[in-house]
Amino acid sequence: MYPEDYKELIGFHGHSCPGLALGYRVVKAAVDRADIKKAGDEEVVAIVENDSCSVDAVQFLLGCTFGKGNLIFKDHGKQVFTFARRTTEKGTRVSLLPDVLDAHDGLTGEEKQRMRERLVKRILDMPEEELLNVEEVRIDLPGKAQIHSSVACDFCGEPMMETKMVEKGGKFYCIPCAGKLPKEPA
Repeated sequence: MYPEDYKELIGFHGHSCPGLALGYRVVKAAVDRADIKKAGDEEVVAIVENDSCSVDAVQFLLGCTFGKGNLIFKDHGKQVFTFARRTTEKGTRVSLLPDVLDAHDGLTGEEKQRMRERLVKRILDMPEEELLNVEEVRIDLPGKAQIHSSVACDFCGEPMMETKMVEKGGKFYCIPCAGKLPKEPA
């Protein structure tokens, strides 16, 4: 019933759901429109504006990961994805159209599961123009992933990336510990 690469994606994610189906369609749209291929390293960058199941499709199908620095998360809570190759300032922004993913409050567990399965099929089968808005955008890409030295936090002692440390009163703290310190008098 599902395309072979979607079945492989389910194996990576653990289950089929509307979010995964949406991510699959988003990646397919970007691949078709922007001539983007799976990244062997950092040559493709994905900027995702949500932390839903859809992002697993970006990781699995395009090879974008946090560790390589080519998966960038912006916590906007929107089903919006921007893709670009590092060799260009052009990107492809793919966003979900309104009213595609309806809420199903008040349904029982079994009813909700049947509705989810129908929604997955609908997302996979519907014409792209009824599901997604795809547009070319200009984009300033971040630099490639960098390795930085680790420095021990002066409060908890845990190592932190030196570029993330917070300096207060000549001491260096990790972000969580810096937030726990008493405020300095003005």
